Formats: sequence, structure tokens, C-alpha cells
Amino acid sequence: MIQQSVQTLEQLKHVLTQLPQGVYSEPCEVLSGSSIGQHTRHVIELFQCVLNSYDSTTLCYDHRDRDKTIETDLGTALEAITAIQNNLDKPNKPITIVQQFSGDEVSVASNYHREVMYNLEHTIHHKALIKVGIRSFCDMELPEGFGVAPSTIAFQKACAQ
Repeated sequence: MIQQSVQTLEQLKHVLTQLPQGVYSEPCEVLSGSSIGQHTRHVIELFQCVLNSYDSTTLCYDHRDRDKTIETDLGTALEAITAIQNNLDKPNKPITIVQQFSGDEVSVASNYHREVMYNLEHTIHHKALIKVGIRSFCDMELPEGFGVAPSTIAFQKACAQ
């Protein structure tokens, strides 16, 4: 799962480096006015939350930086993704997830590997949205399976046989 996360982030980096000039931070109508950069920032910051909370073992996804530089500067985003890839491989350990719901704080037991898995699935979902954004701007060729869940790919292959 760690390696799959590293690989899916590598694929994202590859696609982002192929974008035409200006597309990364351009608001996209089919994404309700958000940009590819905003979706990329979201992916990055959720992974950063997991990594930054590893030592404290308390994780709150609500406390993200929401760093505009990541969503507007592709170089900064690529550096952040590489840093995540380089630091993701850690031993599993318990983590407490804390989140606010309607003013109430809720805590749930989890663990590092479960949260990496959550972020992998979340990244695939955002890659699907990024694909929609890219398609609205240009006809850039994307890797097969970009933004498609591994279970969906396996199902499609089984149906094709």
C-alpha cells in the first residue's frame, strides 16, 4: 500500500508536468470553478497531515495549511509530492483521528497504514476530478487508468475476458 501510494503520486507528478502552460492554476468551470492546482493541493495536504501527525499520533484533517502556493505554483506542488513520497514508508502504529462535526469533536481510533490507504483512495478520486479538468482544457493524453480505482480496473479486465 505504501508503494502503491508512491506510485500513484508519481503518476500524478508525471501528468502535472505535461500540462500546458497556465492550466494548473486556471479555474475550471466543470470543477465548479476550482482548479487542478486546488485538487492537487488538497491531495498533498491530506498526506502532509498524516505525516505531520505521525509522532504525536493525533490526526486532524481539518487543520490543513491550505497553502495557496501549492495550488498556484506547480514547482512547489511537485516538491511537496516528492517529499511525501520520500517520507511515507513508516512502521504502522495507532493514530487517533479527531474531527469536528456540527460543533462536536469526534475521536476515532485508526492507524498509520489505514490513513495512508484512505489517502491513496482519496488521491485516486481527486485524480479522476483532475482528469475531468484536464479534458475540459485540452486533449492531453493521460495514462491508462488515471483516476480509476484498482478494483474498477480489475472488474473491467474480468468483464473483457
